Amino acid sequence: MPTRAEASCSLIIAPNELPDPQIDITTSSPGSEQVAVLAGGCFWCVEAVFKALDGVSTVTSGYAGGTAETADYRTVCSGQTDHAEVIEIRFDPSRTSFGQLLKIHFGVAHDPTHVDRQGNDVGRQYRSAIFYADEEQRNVAEAYVDQLETAGIFDAPIATTLEPLEVFYEAEDYHQDYAELNPAQPYIAATATPKVEKLKAYFGDRLKSE
Repeated sequence: MPTRAEASCSLIIAPNELPDPQIDITTSSPGSEQVAVLAGGCFWCVEAVFKALDGVSTVTSGYAGGTAETADYRTVCSGQTDHAEVIEIRFDPSRTSFGQLLKIHFGVAHDPTHVDRQGNDVGRQYRSAIFYADEEQRNVAEAYVDQLETAGIFDAPIATTLEPLEVFYEAEDYHQDYAELNPAQPYIAATATPKVEKLKAYFGDRLKSE
């Protein structure tokens, strides 16, 4: 298992030691579906993490925060739009929850203390954000950010923004399942694969069965 120092450049405890959200969205309807839209840097890498989780049915890479006219990869990569690279997670709330997805987002998928960047990826499109679909999601996200800040488990302030989800724009076909289809690509090997290995090491009980 990775050491605590390897868990994240700003997380000072092991990812699996992050507290569970004090408030969450619960349901008693097996088979129903909920959606979460999260931003944490390059969508290839964030997608790879959440695809592995039990209870997650689909993960789609895309854009949120801007207009339809600028929702294409070349324009978003200019850093001159309001879009962020995001993933849309469709999940069974009887098997996982919105709050538990946030725990993975903060503990494994990205570094929430970075402003408009993740690693060497720099620009507004790489910001840390939670795009909430309704007030219930906003309340859970806001409470969890406050909870983590109060616990002082990051060595810098959390920079994650909470933004209303107006429209999710699906990214171009070649971005979908990119890490799975291109495991030997250098960026994937250096960035996405370590995140997935971290997930396996710290949250092995939450993975989909083979």
